[in-house]
Amino acid sequence: MSADSPSAPGQGDLRFYRTMVTAMAVLLVAGFGLQLAMGRSSFGAPPVVHLHALVFMGWVVIVVTQAWLAAGGQSRWHRAVGGLALAWLLAMLVVGPLVTIAAVQTGRVPFFFQPQYLLLADPAMLFGAAGLVIAAVILRRDRAWHPRLQIGAFMMLMGPGIGRIIPMPLLGAHAFEIASVVPVIFPLIGMARDRRVHGKAHPAWIWSIALLAVLLIAVRLVAYSPAGDAVYAATVAGSPSAGSDGRAYPPPPPM
Repeated sequence: MSADSPSAPGQGDLRFYRTMVTAMAVLLVAGFGLQLAMGRSSFGAPPVVHLHALVFMGWVVIVVTQAWLAAGGQSRWHRAVGGLALAWLLAMLVVGPLVTIAAVQTGRVPFFFQPQYLLLADPAMLFGAAGLVIAAVILRRDRAWHPRLQIGAFMMLMGPGIGRIIPMPLLGAHAFEIASVVPVIFPLIGMARDRRVHGKAHPAWIWSIALLAVLLIAVRLVAYSPAGDAVYAATVAGSPSAGSDGRAYPPPPPM
């Protein structure tokens, strides 16, 4: 078995993963920076939104740091930061749904999303990404599965950043799905490189893309079912959005 086989990645593979993760992070940050530069977002958001930004941007820093440590041969530090990453992931699993619930309850859902759909879709992407991270940790000694699953997890969290670059108001009812699918370009790049370097694409890429597809389909089915109606009603009960139609699009902001 050669040093560059899929089950024993060489330095070239690690540098490729580092480049992929760095490019993904730059694109993600660019999306939020663009909205801030255009005046469409500000620092006047509620505290939970700032906490959300801190936690999730912290995750971006952790993922990029891990990729650079691995490519630099810093295995000891890579393992140490990995422990921090698991604790950070738990914080994300708490803060992520909280900010979505707060947005739905206070009527701050973007006008191109139906609140009921977003209430289910955002946590689904987050928990899907967490599942891939946990799988990567379980397979941490498998140097073929581990980095690819981590990239797959990062892909599933890129939707909000991509959505701030592409024209979401023009994408209709499937804006969320489109923003979530655009980052699939990165696993596809990984698959193309695997075929060129190793002769075939590693199944980790397929599993990541398949999980994203299954979650998007499941959310679409549940959100527009009686179960979705019940979840929305229970979430907004006693809030300013109580009694509102979760399937109705919020009004656009004034021009």
